[in-house]
Amino acid sequence: MKKAAIGFVLALLCVLGAGCMYPNEMRQENQVATGEYIVVVQNAVDQYHAKTGVLPIKNSEETTPIYEKYPVDFKKMKERGVISNVPANAFENGGSAIYVLVDAETKPTVKMMDLTSFQQTVEVQKLVDEYRSKNYGNIPKGEEIAPSLYRIDFAKMKKKPVEVHSMYTRNVVLPFFMDDAGQVSIDYSEEIMRLIDKKSLQSSLKADQDLRELLVKDSYFVPARTLAYRWVNGQPAPSLK
Repeated sequence: MKKAAIGFVLALLCVLGAGCMYPNEMRQENQVATGEYIVVVQNAVDQYHAKTGVLPIKNSEETTPIYEKYPVDFKKMKERGVISNVPANAFENGGSAIYVLVDAETKPTVKMMDLTSFQQTVEVQKLVDEYRSKNYGNIPKGEEIAPSLYRIDFAKMKKKPVEVHSMYTRNVVLPFFMDDAGQVSIDYSEEIMRLIDKKSLQSSLKADQDLRELLVKDSYFVPARTLAYRWVNGQPAPSLK
């Protein structure tokens, strides 16, 4: 996962570092974003696909994480005349979301990935990597939350704890965790559990099901920078498998 996303991360950081994106404004903008953007982009994607037989997506590696694997290419769609303007909240327009496709091989569906969350994860990853380089390969392990997955002990790094504002529930913040190699992820277990309780899905869940799919189906957003989740002992748990 880490190596596969390096190119994508670097591309994002180049733009983020240029100062064209502002976290507070991005967060507000995303909160008020409506399905109208999704409808417009979905229509353009469908038209492009019908005209060309291929999807308007940017290149990615085979091992790129699934929710980052199919970023929408607005340039291709504009060249074909299927869309006139890039949505105001799109990354390409200086906004806070990168448009991606899910179910690309069966039913290409437009969703958004929050770049503020993505950026915060990249920044926490830097802190962990710096700590590891200065501490003989050790990582700032906190509580173990699943096999080989741990909370990040920010105190060991002499940093204030960092959390991510959820794109799914207003005023909810989500913590980070990491694996034995120090790869940082966002923990969406609270949001997944909230959705399962809300819709009383407990009896319908399968042990091998990736519970992130529930969030994707119920929202305009894909969960950024995280692992798969499984139903373990009546709770959603991040999994390396």
